[in-house]
Parts: sequence; C-alpha cells; structure tokens
Amino acid sequence: MLTKIRFSFLLYLLFILFTTSSCSKKNFSTLPAYKFKSENGKPDYSNINYWAAHPWKKDPSDSVPKSLLKNYIKDSMVDVFFIHPTTLLDRADTRWNAQIDDSIINAKTDYSTILYQASVFNEKCRVFAPRYRQAHIKAFFINPAEATPYFDTAYKDVKTAFEYYLKNNNNGRPIIIASHSQGTMHAAKLLKEYFENKPLYNKLVAAYIVGLPVPENYFTTLPPCKDANSTGCFVSWRTYYNGYTEPYIEKEKFKAIVVNPVTWTSDTSIVPYAKSKGGVLLNFNKIKTNLVKTQIHNNVLWSSKPNIFGKFLYKQKNYHAGDYNLFYIDIKENIANRIGMFWKM
Repeated sequence: MLTKIRFSFLLYLLFILFTTSSCSKKNFSTLPAYKFKSENGKPDYSNINYWAAHPWKKDPSDSVPKSLLKNYIKDSMVDVFFIHPTTLLDRADTRWNAQIDDSIINAKTDYSTILYQASVFNEKCRVFAPRYRQAHIKAFFINPAEATPYFDTAYKDVKTAFEYYLKNNNNGRPIIIASHSQGTMHAAKLLKEYFENKPLYNKLVAAYIVGLPVPENYFTTLPPCKDANSTGCFVSWRTYYNGYTEPYIEKEKFKAIVVNPVTWTSDTSIVPYAKSKGGVLLNFNKIKTNLVKTQIHNNVLWSSKPNIFGKFLYKQKNYHAGDYNLFYIDIKENIANRIGMFWKM
C-alpha cells in the first residue's frame, strides 16, 4: 500500500518544488529558530527543542488570526499529535534525511506548516508536533525498496516521540492525530500500530490525515468519519482544481477515502461557496469566507479557484499546499464539534 501512496505522491511533490507555497517567500535563514546541537544526531524528546510545537514553549502553533482573538477561549483538555509534511525540499541537498538540528529546516517547518496548519488545533488542544528526521522529497522518486530505510528513519523518530508523549505528557487525555503529506504516511502507520484494535483507540477523538490517499482497505476496523459529529474515526482528502484529474490518479487501482472538509461527509454533491466557512492564505491574519466551491470526485476533492481578487491569474491545478489553509475555519470548528461529541459519549 505504501508503494501505491508513494507513486500517487510524485506529482504532489512536483507541485511543492516548482510553485509558491504559503510561506515560500520568507527567508527562513533569518527567522527565529531554536538553535541547538544534537549530541548523536538523534532527537531527544525530553528536550523541547526537539519539538516544533509543544505546550511548554511559545511557538508558531500558538498563533491565532487577529479576527478570531476576540472570541478565543483556550481549552487544554485534549491533545493533538501533529506530524508535519516534508520541508526538506532543496533539490541540490545531498541528504536523504534531514538533520534534527538543522536550524534552517526547523525554521522552515515552524513558519510554514506549524503556523498555517498545526495552529488550527490550538484553541481546543494542546499541540505536540515533533521534529523528526524527515525523508528528503527525492526519496519519493526512487525505487520503493531503496527508499524504505529513509522513511523508516523518519517513522522511527515519530514513533519515539509519540511513545515519549504517551509516557510523559498525555496523562489520560483524549487525542487527535493530525498530519499532512509525508506526515500522513507516518500517521497512518501510527494509527495502525497504536490505536486500531488497541485500548488507546478509546481515547481517539478523530484523526485528520490529509494530503495523501488512504485506501479504503488500509485500516481493518478504524472507520472513516461519516459526518461532522463522528468520533473514533478518520478524515482524509487531496485537493485539486475543479474538473481536473491528474493522469496518474485516473490509473489508481484502489478506492481512496475522501471526506469533504466543508460538509464532513463523503457525499459527492457540489457544495457551494456559501457553505465554505473560511480559509487563510498568504496573510495568516485575514480570514476569507465563502472561499471555495467543492465536490468529491472519485479519489480526490475538487475545489474551485479560491474566491479572491485576481483569482483568474491563478493557473495552478494542484491545491496540495492548501489542503489545510483553504478549509482553516471549517477544520477549526469541526475540531471543537468532535471534541464536544467525544465528551458526550
């Protein structure tokens, strides 16, 4: 199954490499970074420097769009364990895995995915996001057997971080597992190893595993969420421009689970702009409501161009970088709703 996922991910990676992401204009070498030196090249999760987001330090996951501050009420009764996507993207980089203490890569992670994605959980959750020796983007382009050691190194760190979190930080709290892109590859394995048919499943509020396809037969008992109120389930989607299907997706021989993050169902009806509660784009502090029109089509989520000034200039058809951003408020409100339903169980 992972071989299929890697193949399906290749064109996503081209999108990341050759287009502008929400934070790509920043000079990450000049941004604040947690500078530290690993003694053996491996993460030490007892040290919060090895966490991109952690409730015991101030980090970009604590950020809140200004327009939401007035009604913001922090609740820390639930935790989210967030696994960030690939940020080791430089094609000239000769490494196969990121160094855990690379300050530039860490800053890039913190001020892109942690800011624009992990922050969506911060009102209702304590946010834990480990740094890990992520596989370089080029690992997706080689023979899967050759790439396996690099992804195994990455997953080993994620697993170590999760076990440390369970032993030292969880204290019986309910958990949300969340991820994007490469992070979803690791999150899916984590859910199978620690939650599916395990006692810890009873603590799972939901899993938001986004940006990679999750075949319908990947899990044996962990179900996809049927609606906005379901708990103990997972949601997943991949976002493309309305009417567009990548040729390689048309060749996929598996059925992927797709949940629309506006309706939180797998209904294939067109969902109008008016249902879109809001997203964040280049300006993190500005919420744009009625942003997109969506529809599930086979293995992907179709989206209109974002409803913003100058949208006719936007030619990109792969919206992978916006999988969270386009639905920021939809996700934020859904998190609160699922947590509320979990407490009623």
